[in-house]
Amino acid sequence: MHVPDGFFDVPVSVGAGVFAAAGVAVCLRGAKRELDDRTAPMAGLVAAFIFAAQMLNFPVAAGTSGHLLGGALAAILVGPYTAVLCVAVVLLVQGFFFADGGLTALGVNITLMAIVTAVVGWAVFRLIARGAPRGRATLVAASFVAALVSVPAAALVFTALFWLGGTAPIELGSVAAAMGGVHLLIGLGEGFITALTVSSVLAVRPDLVYGARGMTRTLTLRTAEGEVQVGPASPEAPSAGIGLRPVLVGGALVAVLLAGVVSFYASGDPDGLEKVAADKGMSAQEKPHAAEDGPLAGYAVKGVENQRLSGGLAGVAGVALTVAAGGGVFYVIRRRRRMTDGMTPANAR
Repeated sequence: MHVPDGFFDVPVSVGAGVFAAAGVAVCLRGAKRELDDRTAPMAGLVAAFIFAAQMLNFPVAAGTSGHLLGGALAAILVGPYTAVLCVAVVLLVQGFFFADGGLTALGVNITLMAIVTAVVGWAVFRLIARGAPRGRATLVAASFVAALVSVPAAALVFTALFWLGGTAPIELGSVAAAMGGVHLLIGLGEGFITALTVSSVLAVRPDLVYGARGMTRTLTLRTAEGEVQVGPASPEAPSAGIGLRPVLVGGALVAVLLAGVVSFYASGDPDGLEKVAADKGMSAQEKPHAAEDGPLAGYAVKGVENQRLSGGLAGVAGVALTVAAGGGVFYVIRRRRRMTDGMTPANAR
């Protein structure tokens, strides 16, 4: 759902940009409460994984593909405020380095793919997780539904923005039906990827799943005297068997493998928005991207003739750029939180 330049008029583009900037500012403050010693390093990894996973378009219908948006996944893993920042970092890297998503539409893309998906995904996840029996199965099921719902929700907001300031003369009902239908199918893929990822992290280090904190059963030991509750089971306490560093290294290697190798086998069909735009005539409004001549534009390294090598190198470069940008942002936020937490009433002034 990377909106290109030209799909929306100036007032909507500017308004979405202001809304996105305000949302990111709120999330920069809110992330201080989420980024502890576990979630801070995880956040950079989550951003890199989302970048890599978005290169893997999967078929959803005849001639149409979809890819992960990632807002719900990030919210469940590292918290909703941090999730918005993770996806925003991915969109900035994609827009400025890979010519993916218009620069004048950056506010629209952050609103749709970062804010809407994270807020809706987190709300649905918490609603299900709090209302169902505690346990890993509940968390995985809640992750699936949350991610599934977040995608058509973003499509619905796109339709509303198009009604406010779309540049193509297309009937609103036609756009709504086309966007809602295809993105519901994409949501199924989003839900599967999100549930699989959350389940994998829960199996290895459940304490690293932000959304699982306080949502697991109480650990009970059976003794000769009866059952004794000894406190909350994981994810409240870190796993003693696997350290944080191996998880981060392993996750980084997975992201590199996805972006550098597996992405070559992704579906070449247009994604949901591209397909709807082509079918409904919106594509005629698309404007050239300001970074279309960049060295990594189109997810290919300029000057490298071998298509597989070019795409693989671009994918690995994207993962590295995302880790650097996201890691820097999250490091600064975490450091500021430590400084704030370390202040006493005397020196806080």
